Amino acid sequence: MTREPAGPRGDRRRVRIGLLGGSFNPAHAGHRHVAERALAALGLDQVWLLVSPGNPLKPSRGMAPFAARLASARRIADGRRVVATGIEARLGTRYTADTLALLRERFPRARFALLLGADNLQQLPRWRRWREIARTTPIAVVPRPGATRRALAGRAARLLGRHRRRPAALFRERQGAHAPWCLIPGPEHPASATAIRARCGGLR
Repeated sequence: MTREPAGPRGDRRRVRIGLLGGSFNPAHAGHRHVAERALAALGLDQVWLLVSPGNPLKPSRGMAPFAARLASARRIADGRRVVATGIEARLGTRYTADTLALLRERFPRARFALLLGADNLQQLPRWRRWREIARTTPIAVVPRPGATRRALAGRAARLLGRHRRRPAALFRERQGAHAPWCLIPGPEHPASATAIRARCGGLR
């Protein structure tokens, strides 16, 4: 169960939590790589792997049951700094904007940042209320093979260009009318859930 986050004893600052959402169909080393890079670059207390009950932008065909996907996310988590959770299913949300609003309400002591692979930054304009998400929630983008350059030249990056910051500054400055975003530099991890399913015969 995902509980109210708490910082170190005597630490009055709000805890910093990175949210890595996805189908996790299945979870793999690339997801863990993103979590570890974000923990280090952003000074996060935790990364939550938000296992989606159903991604509106992905077909249901070939999608493993929710319980199986949550179990695969738990296998790559450590339960302490990287935590797998099915909280979206309990909240009854399918869209990221709704999830973020309810998480801020439920966990008022937390400061959340949305973690995106570069491929998701590229398709961010397809998300429901994406400008609201970018305005209210810091976003950290992690390089993805074949997607990073296109994403940084894409519509979302162009429209949000003046709000880009260094990773270390994502939580440092006071959030004004618009939240900041950053690119976390580092090596691209080649793992792909689609390739894993193909190797396992999961694409039928």
